[in-house]
Amino acid sequence: MSSDGVNSGRRKFLTAATSAVGVAGAVGIAVPFVGSWNPSAKAKAAGAPVKADIGRLEPGQMVVVEWRGKPVYVVYRTETQLADLAGLNDQLKDPESEVSAQPAYITGIDRALRPALLVVEGLCTHLGCAPKFRPEVGAADLGGDEWVGGFFCPCHGSKFDLSGRVYAGVPASANLVVPPYSFEGDNILVIGVDTEAA
Repeated sequence: MSSDGVNSGRRKFLTAATSAVGVAGAVGIAVPFVGSWNPSAKAKAAGAPVKADIGRLEPGQMVVVEWRGKPVYVVYRTETQLADLAGLNDQLKDPESEVSAQPAYITGIDRALRPALLVVEGLCTHLGCAPKFRPEVGAADLGGDEWVGGFFCPCHGSKFDLSGRVYAGVPASANLVVPPYSFEGDNILVIGVDTEAA
């Protein structure tokens, strides 16, 4: 066997080994670089849109989604709950949401793009506590027969109906805030992107 044959084999081995190390290094650099294109947790907290699959949400249920460090309540209202909303207008501070801030495309007493799905920030408009979801009808501690379900803030006693509209005679001065939102298909809720921009 000649020395050229041995050197040729070594060269091939060294070339292959060097190429493998180079490829591994390129991958090691590319993965964090490509990963840096995704919004950071800080950027998400600052307002990046959040998507939530609501396909498994049943009538009468609520889920909480975090957006900008705030809880967002998503409630699938029943037909009965929707029917009860109109009868509450005379008990509310702002029944038509004329004073309360909400996107321009949110109108009517249901305050929603899809009547059955309420999307509101879960922060009381008095001092920012998280109201509790109280869907039970006739709760004795919330007014008995007059209570048809809604939200109750345990901090100072503010009450909101199942459209997030504030009752009269409580500390909160405004309805719960409706964040900008839209839908992707039937089951994906996008919080942080207006339906007009979607």
